[in-house]
Amino acid sequence: MLKSKTFLKKTRAGGVMKIVREHYLRDDIGCGAPGCAACDGAHEGPVLEPQPLDPASSLCPRPHYLLPDTNVLLHQILSVWRPGTWASVASSLRLPGSLETYVEQEQGENANDRNDRAIRVAAKWYNEHLKKMSAENHLQVIFITNDKKNKEKAIKEGIPAFTCEEYVKSLTANPELIDRLACLSEEGNEIESGRIIFSEHLPLSKLQQGIKSGTYVQGTFRASRENYLEATVWVHGDTEEDKEIILQGLKNLNRAVHEDIVAVELLPKNQWVAPSSVVLHDEGQNEDDVEKEEERERILKTAANEKMLKPTGRVVGIIKRNWRPYCGMLSKSDIKESRRHLFTPADRRIPRIRIETRQASALEGRRIIVAIDGWPRNSRYPNGHFVKNLGDVGDKETETEVLLLEHDVPHQPFSQAVLSFLPKMPWSITEKDMKDREDLRHLCVCSVDPPGCTDIDDALHCRDLGNGNLEVGVHIADVSHFIRPGNALDQESARRGTTVYLCEKRIDMVPELLSSNLCSLRCNVDRLAFSCIWEMNHNAEILKVRFTKSAINSKASLTYAEAQMRIDSAAMKDDITTSLRGLNKLAKILKKRRIEKGALTLSSPEVRFHMDSETHDPIDLQTKELRETNSMVEEFMLLANISVAKKIHEEFSEHALLRKHPAPPPSNYEILVKAAKSKNLEIKTDTAKSLADSLDRADSPTFPYLNTLLRILATRCMMQAVYFCSGMDNDFHHYGLASPIYTHFTSPIRRYADIIVHRLLAVAIGADCTYPELTDKHKLADLCKNLNFRHKMAQYAQRASVAFHTQLFFKSKGIVSEEAYILFVRKNAIVVLIPKYGLEGTVFFEEKDKPKPRLIYDDEIPSLKIEDTVFHIFDKVKVKIMLDSSNLQHQKIRMSLVEPEIPGVSIAADTPNMDIDEPERKKKKREK
Repeated sequence: MLKSKTFLKKTRAGGVMKIVREHYLRDDIGCGAPGCAACDGAHEGPVLEPQPLDPASSLCPRPHYLLPDTNVLLHQILSVWRPGTWASVASSLRLPGSLETYVEQEQGENANDRNDRAIRVAAKWYNEHLKKMSAENHLQVIFITNDKKNKEKAIKEGIPAFTCEEYVKSLTANPELIDRLACLSEEGNEIESGRIIFSEHLPLSKLQQGIKSGTYVQGTFRASRENYLEATVWVHGDTEEDKEIILQGLKNLNRAVHEDIVAVELLPKNQWVAPSSVVLHDEGQNEDDVEKEEERERILKTAANEKMLKPTGRVVGIIKRNWRPYCGMLSKSDIKESRRHLFTPADRRIPRIRIETRQASALEGRRIIVAIDGWPRNSRYPNGHFVKNLGDVGDKETETEVLLLEHDVPHQPFSQAVLSFLPKMPWSITEKDMKDREDLRHLCVCSVDPPGCTDIDDALHCRDLGNGNLEVGVHIADVSHFIRPGNALDQESARRGTTVYLCEKRIDMVPELLSSNLCSLRCNVDRLAFSCIWEMNHNAEILKVRFTKSAINSKASLTYAEAQMRIDSAAMKDDITTSLRGLNKLAKILKKRRIEKGALTLSSPEVRFHMDSETHDPIDLQTKELRETNSMVEEFMLLANISVAKKIHEEFSEHALLRKHPAPPPSNYEILVKAAKSKNLEIKTDTAKSLADSLDRADSPTFPYLNTLLRILATRCMMQAVYFCSGMDNDFHHYGLASPIYTHFTSPIRRYADIIVHRLLAVAIGADCTYPELTDKHKLADLCKNLNFRHKMAQYAQRASVAFHTQLFFKSKGIVSEEAYILFVRKNAIVVLIPKYGLEGTVFFEEKDKPKPRLIYDDEIPSLKIEDTVFHIFDKVKVKIMLDSSNLQHQKIRMSLVEPEIPGVSIAADTPNMDIDEPERKKKKREK
């Protein structure tokens, strides 16, 4: 049946347009209930659960389906119902399009009321319809709503209806589900004092008006990891210089949570502040102790040089909440039998969350997931509810799950829909595969990778052409041959964006059949590749470049150490070794030339764990050794990426996926310049070239590690490199590489950006055809946004994995003392780097229940004077390292000063810390 509505609309030009809206109503849609004789054969797609809900419900003793309204669906879908029960929702959402359940919006009725009425009509239709089934199969549909008026209307219309809380409380066999109920409103769980702590958030309409008039600015709220009373707001679409606004103090933060989109009012200039150098963590148990917060806020407001002051503001409203489920631990209340407890998130940027639970004893010492429901004005912390128990704190599987969830790393097994697009095994190269592809299997190609690498993206070759020149090839796995645009495999790869490498685990971007087998350029097997081949002279000058799809057969899969050994061994003169020596010689020339143009050689300490073969616990921790062969491979990957970037931009000036590295603002370099000055060195930062030259000259015969420290500090000054669409940006420059254009082509097994670049290059050389999304710059820009986010989260997850395994290492190793160098000085602490372990940590000089030493902080030098001893950046110290388990939620590597000796501050290298393993001792005491 067809229903239509016609109306006239006036156009901007003054004309009249006739609009006709048509609704096609069907009478052949089945109810979805298995065994329904009336609808037999009319079911399309998935049907309802064969076994409907039959819980021990005191309200609904008969088997039944649940039909929640839209608000219940939005608030509870994450936490209460098991996934299988949502089939009923899918069916009910279809029903309003059928003849018997279609509901038109009545005059004066708003859209929300119309939707509520439509769901009630569907619920009533269901109950009437299911009565036609046999008596033993008679099912009921229960309407779940938290809207008081909606429930009253449903009951009046003869529909069994309950609130979410009523229904869950009726499930006598599952009392733990009550903990998972979301608070219905911000006022639902307010603290008894009723005292107003925060100012009211302005309504969205006023915020939008204020932003439009310039009274307020809109931006992303970014909480500080080091100071819970400080945050910054990154302003959207503002000038480069004034993008960040500082917020200090609870009342100015005004209930914003990390990553929320907020509206900020700038304070007058006489109220601007400087970023705080104090490290403050929220570790109090008393949620009402606001006076203590005010005392801590006063510590932040110390005198600052006028140059250090930054635009400062306060949050006046929330434009968009970006809450997610949070991992962490329950901080059990000291009040006996209390059901109200504080949850401490693993991420220090997230405030503690107040929840009610009857399972506090069972959840103590375990990692759990909690969701935020709201944040009332008179509550120090937001309200939330328990979602899931992940497992014991410290358990490797649990902690890995936590870091993956916290960094939003997609890690579920690949679905059958995704796996269905993989090639059938056994697989081999066919005649069809070789169309538009060069056969390069005769070339002496080899790969050079870290030990244990199974996802081999790249291989190289170098040979003499006989005309006095050399041919050099970079051969990259042809992943785009196996992942075709738009299918489920492609969509899942795009969603994941990147492979994530943890210390003991790899979360693949593509299924293992591709990552470790068919796409991996392993030796002595035929593989499909995308090749970039140059003709060069012996001075590494490019004479010609060509790109081709190819088939290769790698002659050796080498580690960096094995490749280096071949190059260095005078006895080895085989084809592979000759090729490696040629590549290495050219790479040195390429690197020298790159550095002369202003490319930066920075430093970042990377560590490698040696694992016990049985327990898989770390038994040794070392900084990674870099060889010439690491640099050799890097140089040719860079050269291939630059060559491909030029090619795809020539062909697709508006649609090329490129990668840029913005130049840091001058303020980023302040700490580096000051640190160098304290050692009587000058660092120039006006260009990348002047920075590179300054770093090369910054040497000290008596302090050989100084240059490495400067390069580590320079790395911290850099901006993040990002993917972008060439048609949406004018600045292509890559600051760190000193290259006018750059992209990623060389790692398609582990980066989705490279797959897009492969597709663009394939179209450019006529080896493949295009598709609409490939030349849609807006869709490409959206894709780049996701790739940038996934890349950043992968880096954070990798760091978190290293931190956790470092804790495991020192847990077994015990207390050690090592030499360290100061990287940063704070008002109450120094941040040090231990070269032996590539480990960074903070030495605090103010501790609870201990006398406070006399501290004088000078931001200009910068320096920290403790009693009569002055500490500068890069000073050498000796520290004691141990695992601090006194806070199970945030177990950490703790460092204490050993040398220089300062009475009352430093400790002896062999002094044990009695509070470090307090939880362990308490546990053993309980066991006794």
